[in-house]
Amino acid sequence: MTVMRFSLVQLVAAVIVLSACAGDATLSPGSEWLRSEPEAQGMDSRVLDVLDREFASGKYGYVDGMMIFRHGSLVYERHYQHDYDAPFHGYDQTRGPYNYYDPDWHPWYERGPLHSMQSVSKSVTSALIGVALQRGELAGVDIRVMPFFAEFASDNRDPLWGEITLRDLLTMTSGIEWDESSVPYVDLKNMCAAMEQSDDWIQFVLAQSMRESPGASFEYNSGVTMMLAHILVQATGKPLADYAEEHLFRPLGIDQYYWKETPTGLHDAEGGLYLEPGDLARFGELYASDGVINGTRILPVNWVQESMEPATRVPDGDGRYGYQWWLLPYAGGTKSWAYSADGYGGQFLLIVPEYDLIAVFTGWNIYGEPTLDSAVALQRVLEAMR
Repeated sequence: MTVMRFSLVQLVAAVIVLSACAGDATLSPGSEWLRSEPEAQGMDSRVLDVLDREFASGKYGYVDGMMIFRHGSLVYERHYQHDYDAPFHGYDQTRGPYNYYDPDWHPWYERGPLHSMQSVSKSVTSALIGVALQRGELAGVDIRVMPFFAEFASDNRDPLWGEITLRDLLTMTSGIEWDESSVPYVDLKNMCAAMEQSDDWIQFVLAQSMRESPGASFEYNSGVTMMLAHILVQATGKPLADYAEEHLFRPLGIDQYYWKETPTGLHDAEGGLYLEPGDLARFGELYASDGVINGTRILPVNWVQESMEPATRVPDGDGRYGYQWWLLPYAGGTKSWAYSADGYGGQFLLIVPEYDLIAVFTGWNIYGEPTLDSAVALQRVLEAMR
């Protein structure tokens, strides 16, 4: 049966990594993580066993698995297999990449080892902006962005559009009128869902009104990440996925991925990337090692620090927002913020620099089941630290 193509590794739902050193990391394609017992790396396996039982019982809904690393070693690994065909029969039967109930597309790409990253894709796109800055293909984060959209010029566009900077897009403070928070992503009243059903995603975004001056306040907006994708294509002359493969994935040792394309051929930077969950840990290692991999600087000096500056306040909570990354407060250490790349359905990449800790969770909590959020995941993992 096709379903049997799943392996335990393919069903990873959580990875937590502690890098061996903050200044550099060594990664190669297909290389295995070192293995160790939790206690040998300063973690309590009994605490992790409790979390494992809770995942297995379904307390947190559709979580696919858990892997935990510390000091560069895999110290804990569990997997949870789910039948994603069964719930699909109770929902929209239309097949395709933007029906989030379709088990051929979600959460695994064609039921293989690649898992949907959803909005974790945004954080990867942010890294690609950093790569382009490092390579001199972009001049800085304070440049005005509308010159990159000359082909979409309009005499009726609000002049405030001309004030938007790259930094405004990265921090989701564009000022564009946008709502993807008040209704579910499976509802076309959600502006992200409406964009995904449009023929030209960039044109859809640029057709929206301006709510306020850029930089004034945070509004979560997947459309601005698509603007970042367009800017990267214009600045580098390459399709987004090709650029990522050459300058990000290959240096990280990531040799398998899939990236959805929009109707115009632009890659879906806001939520269309699929990776093996273990490879998401490799991406986290890049940020844990301050942008240096195998002795080569991939991201600009201070890019990680700048990306994680908790300057942008977000509504409804204690978190903050960086450059397409969420920042989560935590207690018990000398620092204040953990880095979190979050994706629809339960995709989380968590990094706690104080402990050199990276966590990746994958799942598919879109069915109204109990769910796992990034703050709870962070807290439960930190409870295992000794």
